Amino acid sequence: MTNAPTPQHVAIIMDGNGRWAKQRGRPRTFGHAEGVEALRRTVEAAGELGVCYLTVFGFSTENWRRPAEEVTALFDLLRLYVAHDLDKLVAEGVRVRIIGSRAGLQPDIAEIIDHAESRSKHNDKLNLTIAFNYGGQDEIARAARRIAEDAVAGKIAPSEINPAHFAAYLDTCELPAPDLVIRTSGEARLSNFLLWQAAYAELVFDDVLWPDFGKASLERAFAEFRHRERRYGGHGSEQA
Repeated sequence: MTNAPTPQHVAIIMDGNGRWAKQRGRPRTFGHAEGVEALRRTVEAAGELGVCYLTVFGFSTENWRRPAEEVTALFDLLRLYVAHDLDKLVAEGVRVRIIGSRAGLQPDIAEIIDHAESRSKHNDKLNLTIAFNYGGQDEIARAARRIAEDAVAGKIAPSEINPAHFAAYLDTCELPAPDLVIRTSGEARLSNFLLWQAAYAELVFDDVLWPDFGKASLERAFAEFRHRERRYGGHGSEQA
């Protein structure tokens, strides 16, 4: 049994929007729009259930390969979500962060990100992190590049670099490691999400498609989490 009744940092791979729309004879963009509604429900439920950190996978570095119409729709949904929900999130004590590469983003998207982070930076009831234009391998490569630049500049000696020091160069440097990673739609892989951070996270794969996800789904994942014994590489209550 885990020693943490409620996971403090929950990360979610929001998968299944396209399949959900296809089942209903609608375009993928319709599924993404319904996925935003699921995000709203989940943010509210996370706060109610005592989660301190919620990180969601919104747009990956690999999503650029999708049709231009779908990519545009995903960007439009970020615009609409922030425009529609930011005031409410700020009023409810939610701090918003967006992690991922800013390279290649349209100027107005970068401005929206800066505005959301600036307006909510003093909040601490729930930390909502949206991984947008994000890929775990890209994040690690960018961190390695920055730490190499600091080493060349004499700011750090190579012998001083350890996992904790390296983690300070990641996009998630202000966040604790996730306790629980949930993926919806029945797929059982991380898909380049939080590769460094999820080293000892518990993984739960739920068959529900993301637009159908909500508080009941979150509670079901938490129940599974509570039945896990987290060993972090050591022995638990029973010999491994």
